Amino acid sequence: MRDTNGITAWRGLAMAVLIGMLATPASAQSIGDRFKSLFGGNSQPADAPATATPATPDEPDCPAVSIRPGASTYAVGLPGKTASGADLRYQATITRTARDCTLSGGQIIARIGIQGRVIVGPAGAPASVDVPLRVAVVHEGVNPKTIATKVFRTNVVMSDTSVAFSLVGEDVVYPVPPGSTGDNYVFYIGFDPQALGPEPRAKKKR
Repeated sequence: MRDTNGITAWRGLAMAVLIGMLATPASAQSIGDRFKSLFGGNSQPADAPATATPATPDEPDCPAVSIRPGASTYAVGLPGKTASGADLRYQATITRTARDCTLSGGQIIARIGIQGRVIVGPAGAPASVDVPLRVAVVHEGVNPKTIATKVFRTNVVMSDTSVAFSLVGEDVVYPVPPGSTGDNYVFYIGFDPQALGPEPRAKKKR
């Protein structure tokens, strides 16, 4: 028999969190201030229409940031259970993004800022959780092509039932797009659970 009371309580918590986000709690304000200091005004809500930053004499085109379809949330359930209902331990979402780009020797060096939130589910979250995120530079078109990709991880201490987090993905590097092809470049971000796999073992020297 499933704990329907627990599910209802979690849904109520999720709604309260959304209302709290609209009210901009102190924790979100501190993260927002950090983004502002790093990226100035060049940030946007995660669900805002993706728009690129035009080039200036000192900076190159900076592609828009978009959340990859199917990778906007990261839900973790009890071992061997589906991450839903009473078996859900926690769920992470992306709430805001930012980016900037600099030019260096024929390459573009980008920083991608990601703000998000982890909400405790009915099954209860551990004391801290690892959040895996992937950033990909993609040349969109009839046959999309991944130009560069990089994985980032951040650890979130679950000091409350809802905790904000932020991550700045440094050194996302790719060649300057030829001609006007850069107009079709996009920074795709999203959660990537596979990034939490074990690190490859180092080869032993003979």
